Amino acid sequence: MSERMLPWEDLRQAIIVGQAARARELTELALAGGLAPAEFFPNAIVPAMDEVGRRMRDCEFFVPQVLIAARAARTVIDRLRPLLLQDAAAAAAGRVVCCTVQGDLHDIGKNIVAMMLESAGFAIVDLGTDVAPEQLVEAVRRHRPQLLAMSALLTTTMVNMKTAIDALAAARLRSGLKIMVGGAAVTESWARQIGADGYGPDAFAAVALARRLSLIAI
Repeated sequence: MSERMLPWEDLRQAIIVGQAARARELTELALAGGLAPAEFFPNAIVPAMDEVGRRMRDCEFFVPQVLIAARAARTVIDRLRPLLLQDAAAAAAGRVVCCTVQGDLHDIGKNIVAMMLESAGFAIVDLGTDVAPEQLVEAVRRHRPQLLAMSALLTTTMVNMKTAIDALAAARLRSGLKIMVGGAAVTESWARQIGADGYGPDAFAAVALARRLSLIAI
C-alpha cells in the first residue's frame, strides 16, 4: 500500500467524531492492504485521541463526545488486539492496573481514563470499582504493572488511596511501581501527601502523566 493510499487521516477523523463502524471498516481496509497492527497507534489512534483531548481542553468537546470517540478507538483496538498479541515487536507502552478505590462505586472517570490509556498504547488491567487494598496488592503482584492508576470521586473514599499505597509498601511491591491518582475529590497536594508519583486532573492529563511515568519506571 503506497503512502498516498494510507487511510490514516480518514481513520483519525472517524475516531475523533466517534464513527465506530467507519473506523472498523477503515481498519479492515488497512489490514487487508498489508499495514502492520502496531502502525495504527502512532499514525491514527494516538493522534486522534490527542486531538480529542485538545478539543476538550478548548471546550469544543464535552464528556459525551469524548466517550463516543473513545469507544470508536476501542473498536479499532479490539480488532487489533489479537493481532498484536501475535506480534512480539508490538510491545505495549506499559501495563497499567486501574481502579476506583474501596468504598467508591463511581466509574465514569475511571473508564474514560482506561480507554484513553489503552488508546495511547498501554495494556490495561481494569479492576473496576470499590477495590480493596488487598485486591490491589494481589493484582500488582500478579500482573507486575509499571503503573497503578487510582480514582476517587468522594472525599470520604480518597483516604483509601493512602491505605492502598501503604498496603503495597508493606507487601514490598512499591519499588519500581509508579502510582498516579485522580478524580473529583483528589488534588495535586493530596497526591504528594500520600506518596503518589503524580496527579491527573482529567483523562488527557492522565495519559500525558502515564507517558512520563512509564519512561522512568524501573
